[in-house]
Amino acid sequence: MARRNLLWTFTPPLFVILLVAIVLVTGFAGRAMRIFFIDRSTEELQRQGKVLEAQFAPLVADGDYPGVQAACQDLGRISGSRLTVILPDGKVVGDSRSRPDQMENHADRPEIAAALKGETGSAIRYSPTLGHQRLYVAIPSFAADASAVEFVLRTSVPLTQLNEVTGRVNRRIALVGLALFLVAGGASLLLSRAFGQSLGRLQAGAQAFARGDLSRRLRISSTTEIAAVAEAMNAMAEQLGERIATTENQRNELEAVLTSMVEGVLAVDTDENVMNLNRAGCRLLGVNRDTALGRTIQEVGKNPMLTRLAQDALAGRGPLERDLHLGAERNVWVQVHASCVVGPGGKTIGALLVMNDITRLRRLENMRRDFVANVSHELKTPITSIKGFVETLIEDPPEEPAELERFLAIISKQADRLDSIISDLLALSRLEKESDNGGIEVHSLPLGSILERVLRDLFTRRPEAETRVALRCPAEARARINAPLVEQAVTNLLENALKYSPDGSPIALECSLAGADVVISVRDEGPGIAAEHLPRLFERFYRVDKARSRQMGGTGLGLAIVKHIAQVHHGRVEVQSRLGEGSTFSLHIPREVEA
Repeated sequence: MARRNLLWTFTPPLFVILLVAIVLVTGFAGRAMRIFFIDRSTEELQRQGKVLEAQFAPLVADGDYPGVQAACQDLGRISGSRLTVILPDGKVVGDSRSRPDQMENHADRPEIAAALKGETGSAIRYSPTLGHQRLYVAIPSFAADASAVEFVLRTSVPLTQLNEVTGRVNRRIALVGLALFLVAGGASLLLSRAFGQSLGRLQAGAQAFARGDLSRRLRISSTTEIAAVAEAMNAMAEQLGERIATTENQRNELEAVLTSMVEGVLAVDTDENVMNLNRAGCRLLGVNRDTALGRTIQEVGKNPMLTRLAQDALAGRGPLERDLHLGAERNVWVQVHASCVVGPGGKTIGALLVMNDITRLRRLENMRRDFVANVSHELKTPITSIKGFVETLIEDPPEEPAELERFLAIISKQADRLDSIISDLLALSRLEKESDNGGIEVHSLPLGSILERVLRDLFTRRPEAETRVALRCPAEARARINAPLVEQAVTNLLENALKYSPDGSPIALECSLAGADVVISVRDEGPGIAAEHLPRLFERFYRVDKARSRQMGGTGLGLAIVKHIAQVHHGRVEVQSRLGEGSTFSLHIPREVEA
């Protein structure tokens, strides 16, 4: 940043302040004068309108509009104002400067609108008819029974003269302000120069102190404030030598802490008070650094295991490592490396705790364990069934052909179920691999034809669904998609809707445009899903009703596949459902996605 001397530091702001003050004074004075003249002119036009109102009342009452126009011209020449007579519907029937039949309807003029409400209206605006700015005042004229406004008399005068007077006053105020500006500016220049010279001597002394010349003493000025600064600097020079040693020790302690930094770093002294905490440590612990420094580790960490780890490190029990769970609400897991901080002379001056965020690794490990357990359970069920019936056929084959055929049908069904589970697992693996490799091949396609193809395939496999599923998709619905994957996702949603909704109940397959997305939704009138199941509905092998799902032959992977198909299209899948009110699954796909 460029440096400036004292003269250029104080003078420009002072000049700016003076200029602003002049502008403000000029503006406020001119505005006040303008408001005063406008108020006086408004009052004069009101009085004039009330006097002339009686001249037009009988003419308007008789419908003598040519007489109204003639009266406007005569009275306008006498009064020097523009007079206009307007009927309640906004029609102009008289004007002293223009022909009424060539003028627009005036009902939307603000002053006319106010007068039609029974009030005196006024406005200032540019007149396109006369080519200059004018002040308008509208007076309502009531009927004989005072029940309604019979007509409006508007008077107006130009503001040209007022603008000229205001301009002359503003110029005079500006000239006076300019003179004050020059006088004040000259005085500030002289004062700034004198003050700058005194500060220059203080600067030279401070530079000598910075170079290590602590024996030099500054000359005491005659100005009280500058003399006080010089005396303080001389005293500072005497104490500077003592403080240099203290600063060196503090720097060594800070260097020891900074040298040990890895991730989140928490340093405590021997009294277990926090003496340093970096940004990553603040994020992991959920605290603010300014409020954490100086407080105990018990207050900052709020974790007994973290406190015990720091205490063990302070006791010199060697480098320690431990995985800690920092708060159930934030669900943060950290791997903590603790060691003591050794100062000069081998003395322990504190403990250093280095925290590495392993929350994601923990979450992935839990997901892996759950996945392995679920896969094992899902695969074990058909395998156990197959093994049991095979052993039965080997050890005690049934004599009846029908019984043998039933056993073989069960084995075939369980084998098909096992094949479906493995196929879905391979599909999920393939989707994840394609997502990791940078996406899938997509093309801009109309969604209507895609959804029609899905329904044709569905009706071929399940003819009873033809009377239940209704499609509604606008022709303009297009998106960059991978057609086979979208077909698979929609098919999964339709199969679930048919499976879990009552026989004969309608199912709606709809496509709509929502902002930058295309939304494909499947709505059924089934039993609905409880709210506690909705967040986990798209997890692998998650089942709302496990017994019923297996009985119907589901693999537990259909919705997980839908979720991954949405993700590889840079979209998302949502579900809305309430018990007893059916469910709606919505697949959101951006209209344009990166291939």
